[in-house]
Parts: sequence; structure tokens; C-alpha cells
Amino acid sequence: MLGSPFMGRLMSLMADRLTSDSTVGARVLAWQGDVSSAGQSIPLRLAGALHGLILDGLDAKLTAAYPPNTVSDEALWAAVDGAFTRHEARLMEWLDQFPQTNEVRRASALLPALWHLDEIYGLPLVLSELGASAGLNLSLGRFALHAPGGIGGPADSPVQLQPDWRGDAPPAPRTLAVAEAAGVDRNPLDPHDPVHALRLTAYLWPDQPHRLALTRGAIWLAGAPPDAGDAAPWLAARLAEPHPGHLHVVFTTVAWQYFPPETQAAATAALEAAGAKATRAAPLAHVSLEADGRPEGAALTLRHWPDAPEPHCLGRADFHGRWVDWRG
Repeated sequence: MLGSPFMGRLMSLMADRLTSDSTVGARVLAWQGDVSSAGQSIPLRLAGALHGLILDGLDAKLTAAYPPNTVSDEALWAAVDGAFTRHEARLMEWLDQFPQTNEVRRASALLPALWHLDEIYGLPLVLSELGASAGLNLSLGRFALHAPGGIGGPADSPVQLQPDWRGDAPPAPRTLAVAEAAGVDRNPLDPHDPVHALRLTAYLWPDQPHRLALTRGAIWLAGAPPDAGDAAPWLAARLAEPHPGHLHVVFTTVAWQYFPPETQAAATAALEAAGAKATRAAPLAHVSLEADGRPEGAALTLRHWPDAPEPHCLGRADFHGRWVDWRG
């Protein structure tokens, strides 16, 4: 459903052919608990571990069987099964770590929301991202977004976002003035660390080179890594800092659902308390792209103080940012 025929094929082969003959296979098949993407994401852990071998140039046989090459199911499985033995220690180590990505294309939904806010307030931005991973989307002011009305942001950006557009026309594209940007994550990655950069790219899917190119472009643009910690106290401290003459935008993209309930409650309380003090000269906004239980994509929701403190939906977007349905 997310546009990766190769991953559909690889996962089907795993389901049909994985055995306990290798140490890696035995561990995966004996894994306890919810192994799906709603739980511990064991299929993605294993797929990312294999892709990491290719990106590191460590397994020529596996590389020859992966996209853009086309081989039979037998040849692909032989390469995968052989890698379990050739790289047992590394694969077992990667199975220990939870997958972590930083989907740059989600900025395709964030940017028109920020254009909308720029129409209202016309102030330079202070950005605060909760659940920021490696903080790649904190550089969204330097991304180029191709919209029906033209290109917003630097036209020569190494990150060229070209989603399919649905619904109403988004606000007029523009280049945003971002004065400051910071983020927080429980387990932040440093995009400038080669080991962390490999993790960010390995969990992307091998037949989607465009995602790899966008992520590498965003890594090149990235600033300082996010802070480590719980989102709620970090946000409370961040909101306590005065930013006169700026619009402070707090945002999340498919992260809120992973926060503990106490973190969600405390972060919401901090936002509303700060919102109650916001003024036209120092406004506050909350933009979220999050699952809401509906089957198609995620909801793009906005609150902003002092003008519109109640949440309102600007539209929907694909979880990977492939399309934006703007209804603002």
C-alpha cells in the first residue's frame, strides 16, 4: 500500500521460507509479543539490517539480488538466507535496535500549514518539534515544495518535495523565515554521525531510491541533533522562553501516538497554558500530522493562539507524504 513492491515480495518470501536453521531465523521466529509495525516491528528490523549491509557495501551477493537488479525468488532468497550466516553477528545486533526513520516527505503537509500561518501573522518562525528523530524536518524552511501555485522555498534545494495534490489549492508558495529550530526525542539520532545516518537510510525501502535521495539531501542540510528527553518537560521549558516578534510553531508528525499518556497530557497542558498568554506580537501554533483512526492517511490539524485556539483540520496527507489533500 505504501508503494514498495520489493518489500511486499521480500516479506512474503520471509513468511514462506524463513526457518530456524540459522541463528537469525531462529531468533525472529521465536520472538515474543507483537512483532508487527504496531508493536516491535520485527520484519522492519530484519529488512533494515539487510539493507544496511548493502548501503555499507558489505555483501556483494545480496547487493546483486536487490533493486535495481531483478532476480528470481530463488536467487533473492538464496542471497538473503546466505547473508544470515555471513553476517550473523551484525544482523543479531541490528535486531536489538528499534527501527528509526525520519520521513522527510511529511514536510509536504507541514509547509502549506506554515504558509497558511504566514498569511495570518507574517512573522519569522521559531520551530519546536516533538518526537523529532534526527531533526531532519527542522530544516524544512530550506526544502523546495512543488505546489500548484509554484515552488515554495529555495528552488535549488537538495530536497525537492513533489507530492500529488488533492482537494483545494494550498496557500501561495513562499520562502519562510526560520529564526530558530530545535527538537526533542527519546532516542535522538545525530544525522552527522555516519552510524546514525546509516540507520536513517537503512530502514528506507530498497526500491524507493527517491526517498533515499531526499533523506541524504536533508542530512546534508541538517543542523544540530535534537535534544534527548521526554517531550513534555522539554516543551514546557521551550515555551517559557520569550520570542517577541516571532511565531512559535510546535509540531509533530506521526509521533504523538507513541508518547505515554502522561506525556500527552502534560504537553497539551503546557501548550494551552502558553497559548492563553500568546499575543498577536508573539503568537503560538500547534501543527500535527497524526493518525486519527481513519483509513486514508493522517489528519493535518492546526491550533493557533490568540486567533484560533480550537483544533481545526486543514486536510489529510499520506503517512509517507506521497500526497496532500488540502482542505484549509
